Amino acid sequence: MDVSSTGKDHRPPAAPSDGVDAYGFSIPQALESYKELMKDYGVILNRRSLKWSKLLQAKAPIEKNLTCRRYVRKGIPNEHRGRIWMISSGAQEQLEANPGYYHSLLAAEPDTRLQESSSESGQRTALFNVLLAYGHHNPAVGYCQGMNFIAGYLLIITRDEEKSFWLMDALIGRILPGN
Repeated sequence: MDVSSTGKDHRPPAAPSDGVDAYGFSIPQALESYKELMKDYGVILNRRSLKWSKLLQAKAPIEKNLTCRRYVRKGIPNEHRGRIWMISSGAQEQLEANPGYYHSLLAAEPDTRLQESSSESGQRTALFNVLLAYGHHNPAVGYCQGMNFIAGYLLIITRDEEKSFWLMDALIGRILPGN
């Protein structure tokens, strides 16, 4: 299941009225100065996003050079973050080398330790599927408490179950392997 979103908005979200911004930080009492700051910062975010878009349009793979390193240090825009994470973690290579593998894990014999409610929402089902597939993929680890936070965040970033699964495999299996 694809949990995709529509449209790309390069501007930071408008300040909600409950006293915190879209990132969870409290909004200063002087709301006008906050709006002015976010307007100026939106210009910077747009400029960075355009630079990333140009970098990603190239047909060649992204090279780990000074330009790329500088871009990463300044921040990867939300709309490009999933793709960059997939490439830099090696998860994209795994996904392409193993077509259909994720879906075969979902079709495997159900794990009795994981129970799915029939009234789950689309995003909850996506989270369940990623965790279920990872449990089948790596039975030595299976499901551990706290993996739902990792899988949930990966789903927010990639908006795709299969990509989230491969990123989770890259994180747990290669980037942060256990002792």
